[in-house]
Amino acid sequence: MPPGYVPEPPFGARLRARLLGAGGAARYRGDVSDQGYGDFEFERRFFVRDLPCEILDAEPPTVIVQTYLLAEDGFAVRIRLQASAPTGRLDPKSRADAALTQFEGEFDLCMLTAKGPYVGGTRYEAERELDVSVGLEMCRRAGATISKSRYSAWLGQDGWVIDEFAGANRPLIIAECERGGPVVDLAIPEFCITEVTDDDRFSNDSLAHEPYSTWAYRFEEELAERGGAFLGEFGQNSTL
Repeated sequence: MPPGYVPEPPFGARLRARLLGAGGAARYRGDVSDQGYGDFEFERRFFVRDLPCEILDAEPPTVIVQTYLLAEDGFAVRIRLQASAPTGRLDPKSRADAALTQFEGEFDLCMLTAKGPYVGGTRYEAERELDVSVGLEMCRRAGATISKSRYSAWLGQDGWVIDEFAGANRPLIIAECERGGPVVDLAIPEFCITEVTDDDRFSNDSLAHEPYSTWAYRFEEELAERGGAFLGEFGQNSTL
């Protein structure tokens, strides 16, 4: 190495430093929902055993199909197709790519998204809209695909989405709360069994290549041994 060479810190360390800035942890933990972080998403994710009644009784779910052009080491490039008001339901038992045919004429949004690894509930994200017909054909020709039904609900002071996965990821259900800044002091619904924000296995890009059904038994063993847990680094958790 040349004299004075300083190796670049890992991506996670650089991201955390950018978010914290000169304000340190106080800024990270504070009320930052309106501070504007640009191309970053802030979310916390939770494993759910069964869809709660208040979710099932709400409006019909959105159908989402995501195909990954790249997914490695937490970095991902994906195409997402969305049917906001489908006339039918996604069959949880069907293959993920079958949804491309089932909802071919009902997709009304397509996004191309680039993501970085999760760091403390934060992830770099940049996206742009694509023509639906072009995105559909790209998904048919691309790589690993997942499909899911997405339920939306306002619970407490936050908007939540609950994803019910289909195909090889059945019967996985994940609840997610996303804000414009770090998700701190969160009221967590009782139907959330344990937090998986920092468990890379549950990221959508990981699930596309290593479906939940192939390792669910190991996770259930882990859960039975240690019980449910919620991260304590995001302020004061409470139960909703």
